[in-house]
Parts: sequence; structure tokens; C-alpha cells
Amino acid sequence: QLVESGGRLVQAGDSLRLSCEVSGRAWRSHGMGWFRQGPGKDREFVGGIDWTGGNAIYVDSVKGRFTVSRDNAVNKVYLQMNSLRPEDTAIYYCAAGVARWTLTYESEYDYWGQGTQVTVSS
Repeated sequence: QLVESGGRLVQAGDSLRLSCEVSGRAWRSHGMGWFRQGPGKDREFVGGIDWTGGNAIYVDSVKGRFTVSRDNAVNKVYLQMNSLRPEDTAIYYCAAGVARWTLTYESEYDYWGQGTQVTVSS
């Protein structure tokens, strides 16, 4: 089970941290990822992290602004979002991957949270 939290209404330029609490299978040995779906858009990959937490990858539009991290001791994955823009407005989803390394495609993730809404006003 994956449960996201932390989404809310913020202003452009603000920072926000999303959390994903994970329970169930041996998720600590799996890559984790964040996706988002904006209004009228397809769901897209935002960032992913490997099972060690030492390697992460990001979509170009968030590089340098967003950071994915994980704390296996407390069963959580985080998405730190800085310098938020109106185009970052979306429902953000946490997902657990099918393998240990960083993963970028939806088909590589088999467990999903229900999402948390982030709205960035201009």
C-alpha cells in the first residue's frame, strides 16, 4: 500500500515536500518513483530513485528543482519540490517499481498510490 500526503495550494516560487508512506511487500529492495497528471494531460514520469537511494533520475522539466529521496528506516519516499511553477499543478502519484534500479516507464511500476493534489497559483 502506498499513501501520498503533503499536496496543497501554493504560490509560484514556493517549495513543497510530498511524502509517500509505503507498507506491504519488501519495497526496500525496489526502485520507487513519482508521476504526475496535470489537467487535461497524460500522466508523466517526474522522478525515480533506486533501492539504495543513491541514484535518482528526473524528467528534464524538473531537473534542478525537484529531488526524490527515500528513508527506508521509516518506510517513506519523498519528493522535494522547489521553485514551483503553475505548470507543476497536477495530481502527484507515488509508485513502487518492479526492479531495484531507477525506472522511468509506467509499465515498470506495479503498485500505485491514490495521489495528492498540488496546485500552484501564479
